[in-house]
Amino acid sequence: MQLSEQEIVRREKLSKLRELGINPYPANLYPVNHTSKQVKDTFAAGKQVIIAGRLMSRRIQGSASFAELQDADGRIQVYFNRDEICPGEDKSHYNDVYKKLLDIGDFIGIEGELFTTKVGEQTVMVKNFTVLSKALRPLPLPKEKDGVVYDKFDDPEQRYRQRYADLVVNPHVKEVFVKRTKLFNAMRNFFNEAGYFEVETPILQPIPGGAAARPFVTHHNSLNIPLYMRIANELYLKRLIVGGFDGVYEFSKNFRNEGMDRTHNPEFTAMEIYVAYKDYNWMMEFTESLLEHCAIAVNGTTEATFGEHQIDFKAPYKRVTMTQSIIDFTGFDITGKSEEELREAAKDMGIDVDETMGKGKLIDEIFGEKCEGNYIEPTFITDYPKEMSPLCKEHRENPELTERFELMVCGKEIANAYSELNDPIDQRERFEAQLKLSEKGDDEAMFIDDDFIRALEYGMPPTSGLGIGMDRLIMYLTNNPSIQEVLFFPQMRPEKKQIPLTDEAKAVLELLKKAEKLPLADLKAQAGLSNKKWDKSIKELTKNSLAKVEKTDDGLFVEIA
Repeated sequence: MQLSEQEIVRREKLSKLRELGINPYPANLYPVNHTSKQVKDTFAAGKQVIIAGRLMSRRIQGSASFAELQDADGRIQVYFNRDEICPGEDKSHYNDVYKKLLDIGDFIGIEGELFTTKVGEQTVMVKNFTVLSKALRPLPLPKEKDGVVYDKFDDPEQRYRQRYADLVVNPHVKEVFVKRTKLFNAMRNFFNEAGYFEVETPILQPIPGGAAARPFVTHHNSLNIPLYMRIANELYLKRLIVGGFDGVYEFSKNFRNEGMDRTHNPEFTAMEIYVAYKDYNWMMEFTESLLEHCAIAVNGTTEATFGEHQIDFKAPYKRVTMTQSIIDFTGFDITGKSEEELREAAKDMGIDVDETMGKGKLIDEIFGEKCEGNYIEPTFITDYPKEMSPLCKEHRENPELTERFELMVCGKEIANAYSELNDPIDQRERFEAQLKLSEKGDDEAMFIDDDFIRALEYGMPPTSGLGIGMDRLIMYLTNNPSIQEVLFFPQMRPEKKQIPLTDEAKAVLELLKKAEKLPLADLKAQAGLSNKKWDKSIKELTKNSLAKVEKTDDGLFVEIA
């Protein structure tokens, strides 16, 4: 393992701490009795407190030093005074341990007394400090020189890979995940107060049911059978309705072996709820009330900002049938059209379709390409064609349609709901139609689940179900256009080997990234380095194939390799 200069120095400090008899990773409890927020909320001069956290900044001025300590609630200023910490003749705990052997990022515990500085800053006077964890890698904190900020930790790929560092140096990121937890708690409380029951269903399934999606496949060695990662929990939850529960819900991790983009991650969280003796009309009103409740719980208001859009989750929401939506935006009426007519219409609209697509997939493509993106305010799209909804009850007034709705917000679907199909004969026929699509080459067609049909044959009461994409919903409530911003650890491509660079080389590279190509003389002037450090930095970048120097008729230029 190749270490940077700073990493080598930190390891040397680690050894010196141990030589002094200080364990840099003590096992015993540290008796914290205040957080930074509690110190500020209950501040009283002279009060004794015990706090702990990361050392995030310090200004050493001989025998005294102001510093900042960061814990889970924020930052608090602390004041180190050599004579307060070392009242006797031995001043090594301050002079050696604090000044020389501690670094930014180290965890320390502090026993101290509260006071207010001359400029009114609430501060902890350190009486004693304890090393709790030595950081061997420097935090990616931004640096500033001559008004230029270097090494700002804002590269998305680095932030997602090193979320632990992102949370430390970009504290605003934590608020997204605090709100995510508030959303789950608000939704759970809403269901519990309504009398519904939270359950758990299998993640490893012999048949990947409940959605049209490509599954991940694994193998169970002991049983010697293939198993699938859950793509949805719908069929298991409906089995519980058969078993006698009136209302069940689950926050489930689902896995779909599909593409990745700013709104899709192969591992995602969905909430699904099923309530007996209800239909999709009841569920629309329930969904409106639920989302209004959740928006207030997360943000204190029903209104939210998402990019350039202002949206309001206050009930009621507009309702538009899918047929009418397609007419509104394309002028084409899908009613009664054959598969071939739908395919030709899609081609005429410039939509990419192929022969494996059945009627349902073709209608879905038309709606997705031409209609979906137009719905910014929460809008229910209702009454989907039967071919699109193999688990949904036939519409009571039109046998070509189903009693289904999707909720659209900012051009994307965040909720899907049905009057659930509880006719076992009809359900088998729908599954068999899906099998034919699979034989045509549709790798997202549903499997036939004989056990689920058997469950329906025992009888399932009229039921309505709702599924909500939790990741996408919290994106809207926190104004984050990328799903990776609302997942602690999003799926990433394998990491490329990281090349350790000196601080000077990093600074030059940052300048170069902003322009991609610069005259060598201009880049050198912007870097503001001595000739020796400049030569070393540019050689370091070219040697590691991060930059290249090119000679042209106009002179020497440096560009990103």
